[in-house]
Amino acid sequence: MAVTKVSSNVHFVSHGTTGSTHDGGPNGRWAPNTDIYVTSGGLVIKAELAGMKSDSLEITIEGNRLRISGSRPDCCREQNCTFWVMEITYGPFEAVLDLPPGYDLSQAKAIYVNGFLRIDVPPAHPVQPKTTKIPIN
Repeated sequence: MAVTKVSSNVHFVSHGTTGSTHDGGPNGRWAPNTDIYVTSGGLVIKAELAGMKSDSLEITIEGNRLRISGSRPDCCREQNCTFWVMEITYGPFEAVLDLPPGYDLSQAKAIYVNGFLRIDVPPAHPVQPKTTKIPIN
């Protein structure tokens, strides 16, 4: 099984940097830490997204590609502060995962609890060939 994480561009601000935003990199997006594993029930994708509300998250499917996106607000600090260390990433994010065949993304279920987004993707059921009779005239 091969899973390809298409986007992964988390960047950290170096010590001594000042500013009011930390937006992840040259394209202004960051990718959340993500676990992907297989259980008896299928594939599980788990993304670490602390400080978010579920209505700020969007999950889209394009073929076998799963895209998780949204924006984490930075609303817990004073406006004009000077950082000594800044490791929490704020602003828009995106994680794009190319999933292997054998999983039914159309049946995926998502839940967001305690800062973790969990997406369960069941295995695809093989298409059973239909047996039909052709009348002979």
